[in-house]
Amino acid sequence: MKDIFVTQPSLPPLDEFVKYLEDIWKTKCLTNEGKYHQEFEINLCDYLGVEYNSIFANGTLALMTALQVLRVTGEVITTPYSFVATTHALHWNGIKPIFCDIEPITMNLDPKKIEAAITPQTTAILPVHIYGNPCNVDEIQKIADIYGLKVIYDAAHAFGVEVNGNSILNCGDLSVLSFHATKVITTFEGGAIVCHDEIMKKRIDFLKNFGYSDEITVVGQGINGKMNEVQAAMGLLQLKYIDSAREKSQKIACLYREMMEEVKGIRYLNDFEGVKHNYSYFPIFIDEREYRKSRDEVYEELKANKIFARRYFYPLISQFSAYKGLPSASVSNLPVADRLSNEILCLPIYPDLDHNDVERVINVLRNGQ
Repeated sequence: MKDIFVTQPSLPPLDEFVKYLEDIWKTKCLTNEGKYHQEFEINLCDYLGVEYNSIFANGTLALMTALQVLRVTGEVITTPYSFVATTHALHWNGIKPIFCDIEPITMNLDPKKIEAAITPQTTAILPVHIYGNPCNVDEIQKIADIYGLKVIYDAAHAFGVEVNGNSILNCGDLSVLSFHATKVITTFEGGAIVCHDEIMKKRIDFLKNFGYSDEITVVGQGINGKMNEVQAAMGLLQLKYIDSAREKSQKIACLYREMMEEVKGIRYLNDFEGVKHNYSYFPIFIDEREYRKSRDEVYEELKANKIFARRYFYPLISQFSAYKGLPSASVSNLPVADRLSNEILCLPIYPDLDHNDVERVINVLRNGQ
């Protein structure tokens, strides 16, 4: 019985990747914004339907740079329901995170709770499109406009996501992508900042390359955030196959839903109207009262059957020792996030997962009732 993991990268044919590697070896241009770096940025814009982007060595560096380029300071309202890098990026910029509760269906930052968290020190909002489900961008933007706040979207899960035919990445001041090996498109590690004008892109590009604007001029205290040529080549190849990979994952999501219709005590999400999803995650929620077993018991049963689901996101960021001392980290302030983090289980989903693997997962869930 083979192991089934929650996600696996969908890799392009090796012979195609080798051709890129041979060219990189031949030219001896390994980094410093070479031709594959530039080509990947251009192709990303075309595929995603955005004007400008700047690619990075990883998504965390991209998020840290996004905060820097907008000169965000003081306090930033964000979600406790995310990967810890979201809040770490604030900390590394000397910014205080203010945790705000989430919506029960989308699991995204709840706009109705944001205004109460705003103080004179608040300068920005940092929402996350959790599992690729779009945030309520219109309501968040209204609040930001009223109070003069920046909006940076952590879009690590939201590659290719559209609402009514428009890229979700065009919302807010900046959006930050991740190309980690667990994501829809991977460059091993990697990330990008999506922005809306050429001047902002230039500022981002300066910061990710030590602040250099030319060979002898440094215009800011930048870092080394550049993506190398091997990563960029992988990204270019991934773009060739991303649509077929998405279609395969969509079929798996539909199969899960069909097979779980009669499993009581388990809730799952259907597609949201008008949204083009990327099917990078398949979260379910275990109601212990009806299912008769806790989420953690189900997690262990799956693991005993070599099915490695994940409790994304448990514990909450606000419960980690680095942040639990903050007043906004109190469980009483985050009741929805606290409940969902104890119910959530993300099932395996990736393009190469076959029908038999899905049946194995569902059989464990059925037998557990």
